[in-house]
Amino acid sequence: MGKRQHQKDKMYITCAEYTHFYGGKKPDIPQTNFHPLPFDHCSLFLQPFSYGVCTPEGVVFDLLNILPWLKNEEKCHCPVLYTVLTNNTYIAAIRTTGNVYAYEAVEQLNIKAKDFRDLLTVEPFSRQDIITLQDPTNLDKFNDSNFFHDPSYNLKNTNAETRETLQKLYKEFKEDEVLAATIKVPEKKVDKLNAAHYFTGKVSASFTSTSLVPETTHEAAAKDEDVLRYQLVKKRGYVRLHTNRRDLNLELHCDMTPKTCENFIKLCKKQYDDGTLFHRSIRNFVIQGGDPTGTGTAVENVESDPKTDRPKDEIRIDSTTVFVDPYEEADVQIAGERKKTQLAEAAPRAQ
Repeated sequence: MGKRQHQKDKMYITCAEYTHFYGGKKPDIPQTNFHPLPFDHCSLFLQPFSYGVCTPEGVVFDLLNILPWLKNEEKCHCPVLYTVLTNNTYIAAIRTTGNVYAYEAVEQLNIKAKDFRDLLTVEPFSRQDIITLQDPTNLDKFNDSNFFHDPSYNLKNTNAETRETLQKLYKEFKEDEVLAATIKVPEKKVDKLNAAHYFTGKVSASFTSTSLVPETTHEAAAKDEDVLRYQLVKKRGYVRLHTNRRDLNLELHCDMTPKTCENFIKLCKKQYDDGTLFHRSIRNFVIQGGDPTGTGTAVENVESDPKTDRPKDEIRIDSTTVFVDPYEEADVQIAGERKKTQLAEAAPRAQ
């Protein structure tokens, strides 16, 4: 009400009203230009696929790409509630079937419903068969400070810090004879062959640390057994691969890459490569094989194009023959030298 109540009433339509309220020409909506993905390309890596698979929706993937991606994205979840099992989830298992669920599903569908049958296999079980794997309100059983672990079991090579920890554990459990018997600090025997040119450092470590037993004599450190063996490897190894086409004679530079060549020779002796295929072949460059699956995906390696790098015809390794194994000669030489040392040390005692 008032004198100016009709002041804004107009006998015409403004440009803004015509554009936004009463029709007229709308502003152009920008449309993004895109290139459609070809039908023979993987929707995950956008590359041509070798082994195409598709989902019910018609999305195409390469089997070699989608499987590793799904394995990386996999998470443990409850098969009933489909909730992801985390460190904060109440988790329970059924003793008779071994199936694992979120405790909420067992509580609602089994305990409260008084229907003690497995939610997947419908196999009957009792209330005592429900095992609590994780209770977020009671995590005492996951307290690793209450665990007793024997770190010396199958422990071959230890550094100074590990040995200090083992000695400390030995002191703590010294009163318990059973526990003390299981804890043994692994020690390497030092002889003329594996004696290093440097000391173990026990004297200086015990001088600056109150938790170590005082040491007053310097002892030479022991070299790793592999380092000692590889120093004696001077020859090259020779292996023959019997394939379905022809034989391949391989010369292994054991003196340059001792660890790699030793692994290859051991696998040949175990017949690990028998029946496998060469999954990659590039002319005048490289040929790769040894993958049990025959695809080259069991072990990660360099990027390759499966369309251009795969051999045109199937090349299969039937058997392998090792002609020269310099590592066996090195082991025999080390054993002989140690036997001579033992005899030389025993001779004065006998006299």
